[in-house]
Amino acid sequence: MPIVILTKKRKKRLEQGHPWVFKNEIERIEDEGAVVPGQLVPVHSHLGQYLATGYINPASQITVRIVSSRPIEAMTADFFAARFRDCAELRRRFVQDSDSYRLVYGEADFLPGLIVDKFADVLVVQILSLGMDRAREEIVAALVQVFAPKGIYERSDVPVRELEGLEQRKGVLYGDVPRLVEIRENGIRMIVDVVEGQKTGYFFDQRENRASIEPLMTGWGRRSGIELQELPGEDGALRRIPVNPNGNEVTFPYWDGATVLECFSHTGSFTLHACKYGAKKVTCLDISEHAIDSARRNVELNGFEDRVEFVVADAFDYLREQVKGIEERSLRSQAAVKKVDTSQKMTAKGRTWDVVILDPPAFAKTKGAVEGACRGYKDINLHGMKLVNEGGFLVTASCSYHMRPDLFLETIHAAAVDAGKVLRLLEFRAAGKDHPTILGVDEGHYLKFAVFQVTSR
Repeated sequence: MPIVILTKKRKKRLEQGHPWVFKNEIERIEDEGAVVPGQLVPVHSHLGQYLATGYINPASQITVRIVSSRPIEAMTADFFAARFRDCAELRRRFVQDSDSYRLVYGEADFLPGLIVDKFADVLVVQILSLGMDRAREEIVAALVQVFAPKGIYERSDVPVRELEGLEQRKGVLYGDVPRLVEIRENGIRMIVDVVEGQKTGYFFDQRENRASIEPLMTGWGRRSGIELQELPGEDGALRRIPVNPNGNEVTFPYWDGATVLECFSHTGSFTLHACKYGAKKVTCLDISEHAIDSARRNVELNGFEDRVEFVVADAFDYLREQVKGIEERSLRSQAAVKKVDTSQKMTAKGRTWDVVILDPPAFAKTKGAVEGACRGYKDINLHGMKLVNEGGFLVTASCSYHMRPDLFLETIHAAAVDAGKVLRLLEFRAAGKDHPTILGVDEGHYLKFAVFQVTSR
């Protein structure tokens, strides 16, 4: 068997638990001519000490991906079954309100290059590396053995496979896989499109973050002059009822709820949670017709359609248009003291909301894209916070690994300075508990999620 020998001057990341061996960390490969791309190889220090076993791909910059700290000869179905049982046990401990979650999270579950999402009784597999691609049959056999799913679908239709010399692929691997699968999250019903949805069909990593918006959704009635008063009912008994400034009873059940804007809605997950937690009105926005169709279906499934409006638009353009409308109204209000042409018809834009939610796709997919990503994050957060009612909340996220947490916060702060806003950070969170990270593996820390209160300076 070929043996990978590491250089003397490398950083000892492998000994500290990092699962990747880069090409420039390798001094030589003994019996290199016998290397079969994707096979398991032992990795030794420059002194010949055994360190770990991983699968090799000489064509990749990540030349070896570690799967075991002990010698093993093959990734058999039994090997995968044991790992899958460990994965399932961890999720059962921390995800107790759902039968749907990320079951296998690659390196963090000691299975680099493999993602498995569980959607009720359907499993969606994403295979990202050559070593795991070679073990496809063993992976499927182990998933069937451990979970007995109704079906298994592959969503390896991602460009990163091409870095491993692999073609993108998707399709049924086992059993019967319906295109649409119903799941539950935080008590909400959702339909997931496992065939055409983004990535594997749904983003489980924001589960706990979506639940964290609950405190933002109520407590807004007083701003409209609505107060709870004790008044006698028809039976003479006192009851607490909401009353508007005119003294009339407010019968709308969500009178105390927030107005919410969700941008980049995808399946409408934040919209659904906002409605569940008592929002009065939600604007659900995405540039994709398919995404809005998915969000509309989920809203109707939960009976929230009377509180949700759907917008198909580019989020950057939409936010700018609303801000422009606000600025136009502000300018016209000064017509008495400034020369302002009020003969032009006003735009209908210029709305504001109690809560604005920004959950965009990754703007920085490479290290070289960080500078442009900063401009994008600053722009969208600057315009977003301008649309938050005084004392309301900005909920904002970044799933760009290269956008480090400190840089993300610095970028939002710069936007707040330019917008004339003061932000109070109430929560700063990462991915959910079904997305564990290994200490020392910074690549796993990709998701940043923040809740700010917005006030004017």
